[in-house]
Amino acid sequence: MRALLLVNPKATSTHRRTRDVLIRALGAAVDLSVEETAYRGHATALAATAHAKGFDTVAVLGGDGTINETVNGLLDARPAGGANERPALIVIPGGSANVFARALGLPNNPVEATGAVLEALREGRRRTIGLGQAIWHDEVSGPDPGAGAPPDQRRSRYFTFCAGLGYDAEVVRAVEGLRSAGHRALPALYVNTTVRHFFVTDRRRPAIRLTRPGRPPEDGIFMAIVSNTSPWTYAGTRPINPTPWAGFETGLDMLGLRRMGLPTVLALVRQIIGEHRGLPRGKHLVQLHDEAEFTLHASRPVAFQLDGDYLGEHEWVIFRAIPDALQVLV
Repeated sequence: MRALLLVNPKATSTHRRTRDVLIRALGAAVDLSVEETAYRGHATALAATAHAKGFDTVAVLGGDGTINETVNGLLDARPAGGANERPALIVIPGGSANVFARALGLPNNPVEATGAVLEALREGRRRTIGLGQAIWHDEVSGPDPGAGAPPDQRRSRYFTFCAGLGYDAEVVRAVEGLRSAGHRALPALYVNTTVRHFFVTDRRRPAIRLTRPGRPPEDGIFMAIVSNTSPWTYAGTRPINPTPWAGFETGLDMLGLRRMGLPTVLALVRQIIGEHRGLPRGKHLVQLHDEAEFTLHASRPVAFQLDGDYLGEHEWVIFRAIPDALQVLV
């Protein structure tokens, strides 16, 4: 088996010695080629060539951002035959949260995860998973999707575990700014930023409207969390589960908030931190499960994030479920 390993040398939870050990372990099991990513989007470019170069699998040693880039490269290459013809994905967590790897059931420790991956290789264990896709206009205030934006003016990107419009994306934007200033991506950074930003976000003017084919629109939404699996993220070792029914084998789920008052938010937080199977309850919640497609419109540009990557402010985003999109060795 030929494998391409993409390594993010700036990954949060690994250092050179650990990476060398993991590379040697993988190299003993497969015919391994190693590439280090050097800039944003580099993993996408490298993964897009993997099928043409004859690689059977693409492994990633990095965080959720590097994994997202790799997944988009694999799907953008579009070999005939779909998931069965694309190189399979191997994930070795190296970031701070590692949401996708943990959702697949992999250990959060990169050494332990490598052991699990090697076991999957020996036993030929593969899992076919669905992904989410987001589509938006390239400009901040592009034409509404109902008006038929030209295809060449649309952008799209696949996501593995989540996307969001509103407050959660504003937090991601703030954290990215802090990280670029030298702060480490520790759980405390996300928690502190989330709390501080709550008091400066717009909690009086909801901007988001939900539309679905064949359904009446729903207005007055402040923020929307879109999930392809659960949990949505982690606070250290504790999962945060606003959409506990989401999974790789179903369509997309969504949780929207129609009120951003402190009592409403605190009541929601109590219901979503930790292991929960039931849906959150509250009269100000908008909830979707197993949806094939829906669109979030905004009356003003709102922050947008995808797999923890801030993607600017937009006035509409279409979300689609892409079933059976990718094979993963787990």
